[in-house]
Amino acid sequence: MLLELRIRDFAVIQDLAVELGPGLNVLTGETGAGKSILLGALSLLLGERASSDSVRAGADRALVEAVFDLSDRPLVRQRLAESGFEPEDGLLVLRREVQAAGRNRAWINGSPATAGTVGDFGSRLVDLHGQHEHQTLLEPEEQRSILDAFAGAGDAARAVREAYLRLSELKGLRDQREARQRELAARADFLRFQLEEIRAARPRADEDEEVEAELRRLDHAEELARSAGEAHDLLYDDQGSASERLSRVRDILQRLSRFDESLADLRDQVETAYHLTTELGRSLGDYAADVEVDPGRAEELRRRSDLLAGLKRKYGPELADVLSTGERLAAELDELESGQMELEGVERAVEAAAGELQACAATLTEARTEAARRLETAMEALLPDLGLAGAVFRVVLEATAEVSAHGRERVEFQVSLNEGFVPRPLARIASGGELSRVMLALKRILATVDQVPTLIFDEIDAGIGGVVATFVARKLREVAEHHQVLVITHLAQLASVGHRHLRVQKTTLDGLAATTLVPLEDEARVEEIARMLGGDPQSATSRTHARELLNGPAAWG
Repeated sequence: MLLELRIRDFAVIQDLAVELGPGLNVLTGETGAGKSILLGALSLLLGERASSDSVRAGADRALVEAVFDLSDRPLVRQRLAESGFEPEDGLLVLRREVQAAGRNRAWINGSPATAGTVGDFGSRLVDLHGQHEHQTLLEPEEQRSILDAFAGAGDAARAVREAYLRLSELKGLRDQREARQRELAARADFLRFQLEEIRAARPRADEDEEVEAELRRLDHAEELARSAGEAHDLLYDDQGSASERLSRVRDILQRLSRFDESLADLRDQVETAYHLTTELGRSLGDYAADVEVDPGRAEELRRRSDLLAGLKRKYGPELADVLSTGERLAAELDELESGQMELEGVERAVEAAAGELQACAATLTEARTEAARRLETAMEALLPDLGLAGAVFRVVLEATAEVSAHGRERVEFQVSLNEGFVPRPLARIASGGELSRVMLALKRILATVDQVPTLIFDEIDAGIGGVVATFVARKLREVAEHHQVLVITHLAQLASVGHRHLRVQKTTLDGLAATTLVPLEDEARVEEIARMLGGDPQSATSRTHARELLNGPAAWG
C-alpha cells in the first residue's frame, strides 16, 4: 500500500506530503490546481523519463519520494532481496531526483539504484489508469496472467512453463549431442589414422629415455671397454696397482701395530680400503669384459628413436602426451560408436517431453477458453452501468504456431465502445476516460486476483454524470474493498464515497504559484462537495444536497 507521497520543487509544487490510507482516496480541486502534476510526479517512480523542465523555477533539483508498506507483499520483498535491497521495518522507499542541470538520480531505501529498477518496483505496487504509459493491463503478458488467475489456472500455467523448460533443456542436450556426433563423424577417419599410428608404434612410458641411454652406451662401447679395462688394471691387475700398494701398506701397519696399538685403527682402515679397491677393480674388469659392440642393435635403436621423436612432434611434446593422445583418440572413437545410442535415448525423451507439453498446454487452453467466455459475459453486464452502453468486450485467444512457455495461444483483451464497431485492443482506445472505465470494470471483476495493491484512476469521470456517475462511484468503492484506490475526480458522486478526501488547491508562495493539498473532513468536505455540485457552496440547499450524497449510500460500505 502507498502510505505517503512526498514531492519537492516539482513544477508548481514547492513542498508537498500526501498521506494516503487504505480503501478509496479521492482528490478533488479546481481545474488547473495541479492534480495532474501529482500524477506526473508519481509517474517518475513508475519509470517515466525525467525532464529538467519539471524542476520548479528557482530550484536546482526536484525530488519525488514514495513510501510503501510491504507487510503483505512477500513476492515484492523477495524480489527486493534478490536485487540486493532490504525493506526497512517492512517499508519500501522509492526516490527520484531530477536536477535542473539535467542529471537524474534514483534510490531504493536509501541505496543508489537505476531509474529502471525504481520503475520496476513502482509498477509492481501501483497501477495508474488514465495515462497509457503505466497501464499494466494494456500489456499482453499482464492480460494473460490475469486471465489465468481469473480461471484459477495458476497451476496449469506453471505446469506448462515447467514442461516447456524441460523440453527446452532436452532439445538443447539433443542439439549438443547431434553436433558432437557430426563433429566426430567428420573426423572419424582422421581419428582412426592417428590412433593406428600411435598403436602401431606401441610406445611405452619413458621408452624414449631408455632408448637414448642404451644408444649412448652402444655408440661409445669401445671407449667404455678400453677405459674400464684401464681402470681395472690400475686398481687391480698391473704390477704396482693400487690394490698391491694397499696390501703392502696394510702389512707395514700390521707389523708396527705390535709396537704401537694406536696404529691398529689405521691398519683396519687400510684393510677396508684394500678390499674395496680390489672389489672395484674386479667389477671394472667384469664390466669391460661384458661391454658389447653391436652396430646392428645401435641402428635398430636409432630407428626407434626417430620413430618416437616423430610421434612426439605430432602428438607431444613429451612421450607421456603421445600416450595421453592415444587414450583420448580411443575414447572419442568409442564415443562415436556409443553416442548414437545415447542420442536415440535423448530423442525419445524429447518426444515424451513434447507430448507432455502439448497435454499441459491443452489443459491450460481449456481453462482459458472457459474463463474467457465468463469474463466477457461479466464485463458486458457491467460496462453499461459505467456509461458504456452497447460496449462489447472480447478475450481473444489467438493460436500460436508453436507451444511456448506461456501456452499455445496469445491472450488479448479487446473492446468496442460503440455499437456496430469491431472490437480493438485495449491499447488502441483513444479516450482516457473510457479506458479508465473499462479498467475499472476489469478491476471490479478481478479485484480478488489482481496482485497490484494500489490503483490510481484519472479521467475516469470524463463524459459521465447522473446515474452513470453513481454506478461508477459504487464500483470504485467495491474495488477499494480489495485494493487501495486513488481517484482524481470532478464529480461529486465519486468524491462523496471516498474513505479519505483531499483537495488540491493553488496558492502563491514567494511570488510563485504553488500547489498544496488539504485533507477535508466534516464541514470542509461538505463545502467541497457542494462546490462540485455546481451551486453556491455556502447555500443551505447546496450543503443539504452535499450531505445527502455523503450520508447516502455510504450505506455503500
